[in-house]
Amino acid sequence: MTQITDFHAPARLRTRGTVVIVPGRGETAATYARFGARLAYDAYRVRIAALPPADESFLDALARGLAEAVEEVAAETPDGLPRPLVLVGSDLGAAGVAALLATASTTAASTAGWWPQAVVLAGLPGSGSRAGGGWEDELDLRTSCPTHRGVLTGDTAVERGMLAGAVPQDLLDAAYANTADLPHLLLVGDADPLADRDAVARAAKTLPRARLSVVRGAHHDVLNDLQHRSVAAEVVTFLEALRDGLTPAVTVEASAW
Repeated sequence: MTQITDFHAPARLRTRGTVVIVPGRGETAATYARFGARLAYDAYRVRIAALPPADESFLDALARGLAEAVEEVAAETPDGLPRPLVLVGSDLGAAGVAALLATASTTAASTAGWWPQAVVLAGLPGSGSRAGGGWEDELDLRTSCPTHRGVLTGDTAVERGMLAGAVPQDLLDAAYANTADLPHLLLVGDADPLADRDAVARAAKTLPRARLSVVRGAHHDVLNDLQHRSVAAEVVTFLEALRDGLTPAVTVEASAW
């Protein structure tokens, strides 16, 4: 399957910001083609970064990959990187972004070019491992969306069985200890079998500026499940609210629902 890593805002529209996506375990750039294209249609510049191996050099490699992605996007335009810069992580990518912010927030890394104005953490995994099974079992953990299941199945570069193992505990500990003073949007499916909903809720309360959005019926691949349109709309609402002190442009004052 073709690995498209870049999505551009429509011609003649002002680019409203930059979004760098870090995939989860076993995933490829193709996994996020639909999500990336949807954000780009709303005039955001999107780059899908590579997920490094989850070894002892994971955070350093992730920081280098983010820096390269940001530098390459910034080099495209005379005015530099379209801001705000928002990092979106899913699964291990979400844990990595959160841990990177936690470990870098008190160092010079917070002035690095990849340091974002906001982050989206989708499907933060919980502790422990999930018993292995066949491919259909893994798909059931990930999603009930037939299109997304087809994308994953048809992509020969997807590493099957990666969700069966545990995310390194020290990485999760750092991720859930993140208190970086940046706007955070946390997304979790209420049918996600790999999430620790209590831990995610505690993290949202600990962060200085966080919004926790629970997606009804969504599984682990919360950005790509059946509710992907609503989830993308939630992300765009968050991106747009960054321009006005996190105040949404639209508020509901009355409803008959």
